[in-house]
Amino acid sequence: MSATTWVYVMLGAYMIYAFYQGMKGFFAEKTSAGYAIGGRSVPFIAFLMAATAASFSGWTFIGHPGLIWRDGLAYAFASFYVLTIPITGTFFAKRQWLLGKRYGFVTPGDMYSYYYNSTAIRWLSVLTAVLYSIFYSAVQLMAAGALFNIITGVEFVTGALFLAFIVWFYVVTGGMKAGAWVGVTQFVLLVGGIIAMGFYVIIQPQFGGWSGFSAAVANLDQKFLTVPEVITWGLGKKGAASWTAVMCLTYMFSLMGIQSSPAFTMTFFGIKSPKPLAWQQTFMSTFVVGFALFYFTAIQGMGAKVLEVAGVAAFQGLTDRIVVPTLMQQFLPPFMVGFVFMGAIAAIHSTASPYINTGGSILLRDVYWRYIRNQQAGQSEQIWVNRILTTVLTIVALYVGINSKAALVILGALATAYGFVMYVLLLGVCWGFKFPRVGAVLGVAAGMLSVYLTYSVWPNPLSMHCAFWGTFVGLIVAYLCRGIGIKDDKETIDRQAEVRQWLDSVDAPSESAVKWRGIMKYVTVIWYILAIGPACIMGNTSFSFAGFPPLWSWQIFWWTVGIIMMWALTFKCELSTTSEVQIARADKEQMIVVKE
Repeated sequence: MSATTWVYVMLGAYMIYAFYQGMKGFFAEKTSAGYAIGGRSVPFIAFLMAATAASFSGWTFIGHPGLIWRDGLAYAFASFYVLTIPITGTFFAKRQWLLGKRYGFVTPGDMYSYYYNSTAIRWLSVLTAVLYSIFYSAVQLMAAGALFNIITGVEFVTGALFLAFIVWFYVVTGGMKAGAWVGVTQFVLLVGGIIAMGFYVIIQPQFGGWSGFSAAVANLDQKFLTVPEVITWGLGKKGAASWTAVMCLTYMFSLMGIQSSPAFTMTFFGIKSPKPLAWQQTFMSTFVVGFALFYFTAIQGMGAKVLEVAGVAAFQGLTDRIVVPTLMQQFLPPFMVGFVFMGAIAAIHSTASPYINTGGSILLRDVYWRYIRNQQAGQSEQIWVNRILTTVLTIVALYVGINSKAALVILGALATAYGFVMYVLLLGVCWGFKFPRVGAVLGVAAGMLSVYLTYSVWPNPLSMHCAFWGTFVGLIVAYLCRGIGIKDDKETIDRQAEVRQWLDSVDAPSESAVKWRGIMKYVTVIWYILAIGPACIMGNTSFSFAGFPPLWSWQIFWWTVGIIMMWALTFKCELSTTSEVQIARADKEQMIVVKE
């Protein structure tokens, strides 16, 4: 069979499975919470794989190798997001689950507004979630349409609409749990597709095996093999993209915003227990996806660059968006074209589905149900309105993607940075960072404004990503409000004290974990500085092994160290592990403050 035939065969099988899970959820979910957060019963394996797939979008599959081709190994530091994305979950996920279970929170707006006793914070959370859902989903759906067009020849808009229909159907019918079960398959396809594509690149006779490939890479222009400098001084220039050492570091801050986004807060509320958290963070994300990215994604990007420099006709006139499709067309046998294509579609859908799903649920719970219906709507009404709002978000995402490509590029890139600004609130809610309600509101608002200004008006001042500036300004404003003497009322103070007392009681670390935490708070900072921070420039002239150039060797070494670091944080520091006693207390000591 031809490659196009295999694409349609595999796409058909994928559709059948996705539609089955959607219809299964349609008949099973009878409550609003069941539809929105899986009834807090998403099982171990579904979360383990679906949350990992959702963390790594179609951009990982298609855009990441393309930017390595364009910018070289300096950009390949982005692969470290296999650690920096789940490290956010390490800091916050377990405590968010505990809070959701005890207080009955369904949306992040429930949690933030209760803790800070503020309606304004609920609306900021809604705004963040909606912007994230629309523009991040739009990026994914347009990438699907573009890939479908290149591989099969189907017109771009038609392909985008068709592939959007698939993800819309299983999300709108089955809700969160259906999306999680489809995510299991998506994870396998995503990781398998990346590894397969890299494998077929490296075995091509043009390269002469690994020794020939590594020699060709070593002969590339040094700009593709080094980090240019530690920092660039100045306010930044539009169109300038310099992967300095501090840009590599702060770009990772932006991607840390994925698991601090409102969508992931709802995902954490939805799991049956926190037991899969440590395994998802350490093994599935850091090790499994890390193995795929640090080796096989980099092979794709650098392989395309070697072929371009060598003058191979098919690799002349490339753009970063068509590097992977070109590799697919040139090197994959027909069956593998279908498999790798489905890996890319799975990566795209695995990200689009939770953002569309949770965006609709947040609009339902925090706007329609709370303010339009005054918390009086029944379960069936809530589910159907949720489906309508999810449909509206999908349509808006498609409209923006098809008709507003310039805005899409800007706002899509801003999405994860806005998610990182949620650190301001999460540090307070989960770990008791002290600033008043007014500081929380103004801090998040100032942070979101700073993200926009340092992305669009003064791009990346000091060659530092807008995500850093947003959260930095947000925390400064929050603490300034405390510094000038603004205080909360007694109700808010008492409410926060009760939350802190219970959370610190139920999640108190063991003696061993206290010792590990004392060590790891320094080790983690040192790892950030050396692996992806200012000191990563030493990788330009560092050690080399197995034919990998020095900077690539540096990345692989610190990824390996990072696996050990994540294991220590999640398991030994007990940041992501739970005992049966903790889970039982969360079940028995409930103090529900949110009506369903």
